[in-house]
Amino acid sequence: MAAHPALATLPPTRRAVLEHLKRHGEETVEALAAGVAITVSGMRQHLTALERDGLVVYRSERTGPGRPKHRYRLTPTASALFPRAYAELTNELLTYLADEDPDVVERVFARRGARRVADARRRTAGRDLGGKVAELTAILDEDGYLAEFEARGDGSYVIVEHNCAIHGVALRYAAACRSELAFLQEVLDEAVVRRTFHMMAGAHVCAYEVVPR
Repeated sequence: MAAHPALATLPPTRRAVLEHLKRHGEETVEALAAGVAITVSGMRQHLTALERDGLVVYRSERTGPGRPKHRYRLTPTASALFPRAYAELTNELLTYLADEDPDVVERVFARRGARRVADARRRTAGRDLGGKVAELTAILDEDGYLAEFEARGDGSYVIVEHNCAIHGVALRYAAACRSELAFLQEVLDEAVVRRTFHMMAGAHVCAYEVVPR
């Protein structure tokens, strides 16, 4: 799923700054500079330009003596540059369907879920749990979720989605969020999968814990 064309037209470093903030939420200048691998002074120049363009804002945080730290985050304008899966059109079409049959939205998401599960099972066939988690994360990333995973020492995993590709639909239809969790649970049926962070509840990511049964 492609991002907004405006994102692709940005200079590579500024695009990297926006992607870093999308993945990590708020960051200081120093953390951003380290994450993008440029100097702090260079990062300040890029942030000034991005702030001027209405793509980042900051808040001041005092953690001790001296000058307060600026913590930068994306503006709604910048967040909209990342994939949203055509929420307005989707919501409009779902509304027309729901007018005809109030239960149809649940059935639509169930059919979508069944198709995604079938495709994911084909791609993860023959893999162990770690391999499945890795491939599922790749699928989510391809779908626009800016996904990554972490393996824990106890054999469990955490899958993190830094972008919700169906955010606009999920705001209106809870079935969208339920279908995302059900998708992971069905494909990873040898594990217990639970959502630990949720954008709809105010978190800046959605995260899922995957624990072997």
